[in-house]
Amino acid sequence: MSKSSDRLEVQLGSIKLKNPVMPASGCFGFGREYSNFYDLSDLGAIAVKAVTKEPRFGNPTPRVAETPAGMLNAIGLQNPGVDRVMADELPWLEQFDVPIFANIAGSTVEDYVYVAEKISSAPNVVALELNISCPNVKCGGITFGTDPATAAQLTAAVKKVSRVPLFVKLSPNVTDIVSIARAVEEAGADGLSMINTLLGMRFDLITKQPVLANISGGLSGPAIKPIALRMIYEVSQVVNIPIIGMGGIQSAEDVIEFFLAGASAVAIGTANFVDPYVCPKVIKELDSLLEQWGVNQIKELTGMGWKNGKRQT
Repeated sequence: MSKSSDRLEVQLGSIKLKNPVMPASGCFGFGREYSNFYDLSDLGAIAVKAVTKEPRFGNPTPRVAETPAGMLNAIGLQNPGVDRVMADELPWLEQFDVPIFANIAGSTVEDYVYVAEKISSAPNVVALELNISCPNVKCGGITFGTDPATAAQLTAAVKKVSRVPLFVKLSPNVTDIVSIARAVEEAGADGLSMINTLLGMRFDLITKQPVLANISGGLSGPAIKPIALRMIYEVSQVVNIPIIGMGGIQSAEDVIEFFLAGASAVAIGTANFVDPYVCPKVIKELDSLLEQWGVNQIKELTGMGWKNGKRQT
């Protein structure tokens, strides 16, 4: 193993990653398109597109809109369903030396449990990412993600059947994200992913109507980075499980900010649409930056933004 690999290694509970950078769910599909640009084995992990029990066509178009410093999306969890993913996508990914975080979604607890039990048996799936926060599905996700008791109930049900660690992806569209983080930790979550997109919308000045057919969508990109950092900073001080940070990351410097806030790994989302090489670029830049700063291991930076000063929650 190279010296740079040692420097970037991180531990998420029982899961060891060669580096802390992964593509975020929903922004990388199942990796097929990006494999034409670089070796997916260079990634720390891959969080694949959300998987549901049945195939989903998603929301009507238009369902993507650019915004200043970000984008809105209302894709609606389009995916081929768990059976197809298990038969085609996950076996294809086995050719790469990269662990898979399987993002799962549903409209009922029973849907989530079904998908979790099935997909957690795949040999290259090292963790589940429980999507309780997608703002684009009219039933299910947004309800589970905004109420501590409901989030805890779902977490416990999925944890009971999962064969791998469970990371819960938190919604920022709440008044108190700390209470929800605590609730899912107490219910058995092994880690957190945060944050998902913020609800937003745009208008077409010609038609005088909302740009998105779904009216509203999830705002992602650099615009939400300060919110993500603040939420991770708050949550990381009150939970004892690792956090995968995300929200507007584009550079090695961004990654380090997320570590200082309390993250133990990161996921890059919207930036993949701007530059398909962004993940390997950030990994390389991160290693060089840490060497320049004399940081022996990136994990030393986790929570440094509050551990060396007064805790503020």
